[in-house]
Amino acid sequence: MKRKWLLITGIALVLAIASLCGCTQDISVEKITTQQEGIWVNGEGKISVIPDILNLRLGIEVQQVTVAEAQAEAAAAMNEVVDTLTENGIDEKDIQTQRFSISQVTKWDRDTEEQVVIGYRVTNMVTTKIRDIENAGNIIDSVVVAGGDLIRINSLSFTVDDPSAYHEAVREKALVDAANKAEQLASLAGVRLGKPTYISESSFSPPPVRYFDSYATAAMEAPSTPIIPGEMEITLNVQVVYAISD
Repeated sequence: MKRKWLLITGIALVLAIASLCGCTQDISVEKITTQQEGIWVNGEGKISVIPDILNLRLGIEVQQVTVAEAQAEAAAAMNEVVDTLTENGIDEKDIQTQRFSISQVTKWDRDTEEQVVIGYRVTNMVTTKIRDIENAGNIIDSVVVAGGDLIRINSLSFTVDDPSAYHEAVREKALVDAANKAEQLASLAGVRLGKPTYISESSFSPPPVRYFDSYATAAMEAPSTPIIPGEMEITLNVQVVYAISD
């Protein structure tokens, strides 16, 4: 008798568990189906603006027999460069050290078949914001003269000081683009477009970086360096989900 009741109880438990598993699976499928309903589109907004900031990466590189000699020469040259920047109207808050390194310089000795230290290299790089773009060429020329053959100019990039002033216009363009795409998809599918049920905004795209040669020299006599800001694009992307109306 006990065995019979145990058997009946076991069967009941198995059926209950199976029933629960079936319900859970149905709910999961229903949720996934609900989340995938609607028309999903991506919208992009772009606006062209004139940059008002030039970010310049430059510095000093010195190689000498000893660390002390290399560091002393690099420090003196870098002080000249920084003084030149400030004399040309660059605020000290707009000058920031990005890299400082001291490394060995070696060469292969064929006689001993090993690397031999022949000197030490000191590199000191900074980034500076030039707010007077019209005078950027003259500032760069002055820096090259101040640093002489030790000057290194690695890259420059243009940006705007306050991009948030353009965000509202770019955001509007992105949403209009998304709406146009959704309306076309709804028309092609033969359904009515409903209201947005989900909107996601991505970050604004950074300005592109333009690179110089890593080395510059003051020995070459040349006219003032032309710096042309042109235009840059501020871009925003949105993802929008629209409901399908009955």
